Amino acid sequence: MTAFGPVAAYEKLQGDGEIRQDADQLMVVQRLQRLHDELVNYPEIAANSTGLSIKNWRLAHFFRKSGSKKTPKGIYLVGGVGRGKSMLMDLFFEVAPLKSKKRVHFHEFMLDVHARMKVWRGLSGKERAALGGRASEDDPIPPVARQIAAEATLLCFDELQVTDIADAMVLGRLFREMLERGVIIVSTSNRPPDDLYKDGLNRQLFLPFIRMIKETFDVLTLDGPTDYRYDRLKGVETYYTPVNQETTDKLSEAFFRLTDRDVENRDKVPTAQLLVQGRKLFVPKSARGVAVFSFKRLCANPLGSADYLAIARAYHTVIMVAIPQLSHEKRNEAKRFVTFIDALYEHGVKFLCSAEVAPADLYPAGDGSFEFERTVSRLIEMQSEDYLHRGHGTES
Repeated sequence: MTAFGPVAAYEKLQGDGEIRQDADQLMVVQRLQRLHDELVNYPEIAANSTGLSIKNWRLAHFFRKSGSKKTPKGIYLVGGVGRGKSMLMDLFFEVAPLKSKKRVHFHEFMLDVHARMKVWRGLSGKERAALGGRASEDDPIPPVARQIAAEATLLCFDELQVTDIADAMVLGRLFREMLERGVIIVSTSNRPPDDLYKDGLNRQLFLPFIRMIKETFDVLTLDGPTDYRYDRLKGVETYYTPVNQETTDKLSEAFFRLTDRDVENRDKVPTAQLLVQGRKLFVPKSARGVAVFSFKRLCANPLGSADYLAIARAYHTVIMVAIPQLSHEKRNEAKRFVTFIDALYEHGVKFLCSAEVAPADLYPAGDGSFEFERTVSRLIEMQSEDYLHRGHGTES
């Protein structure tokens, strides 16, 4: 058993004043500590040169089957917005005693799965055999599960939710294949298992996955009385005008407040990258589900709805700096801004910004100015109490 686990890390955050005492969170941390202890000396599956470590997997599989090391149960952590689910999972991930581990947003993970499946279907029999599979293995799910297991013995998913029928049809078999190979899964979700893919097409085919979650994971509820995310937004303006040093400083202060970071450590704010259709989208500042971009980076460059959807799915709060007043010459920028705001709004993302003028004056004339009126309406609504209480990833 290692000395520094989730409980010690949680207590350190409390001692440093970054989080307050919360009995509901502590209950979850104690369960995460038990999983942490079970992972000490747990056999990992390190990838070999082909990316598939069949020999290592067989050794680990025999080790577990022999009874000397039981595969620990994964955790499905469900609760309302702002209760600290992602924070606790990140804390667990950072101190987890495994080298082979991956923390990823669930939507990004599924995009990668579908891309891998497409690649496998296009391989020749010889290429499949070279990757440790069978030449005649047309079903892509088992080899993709092997690939994932070879890359990460521990998988941590943020915001597991299922709205796409393509995901729904893959998930049950994919998870079962990964679990059979000893992969440990920890996931957060705003929805209890029974509400996943609710009212979805052919949902009856998805029900076995729900049963598997309930049978093979510990389902924990984190739904304490305090919405920490909303608490941090109380008293914080979301729309600042004009664009100057004062409003820039206020947005900076809001970022540090929302992320519980020390304002003195401005140089230590991490960057990030999002994978979008095989491309990497750079995020200049990224911490605890909050991202910072300039208007120029997101709207003056040739980005599209796929980029904005990736941002909306990955971050519960987005800060945009320096939105200019747009003229008819900037119609492309205005169109991208409309698409960007639509993506944020539809996913309940909180939006803070600095702008030259009020929402109604951002794009008064030009191609698409009539359609822009909906964006003005949404920008105003996104400042409301009702919107700020919305959960991330939930529709209005």
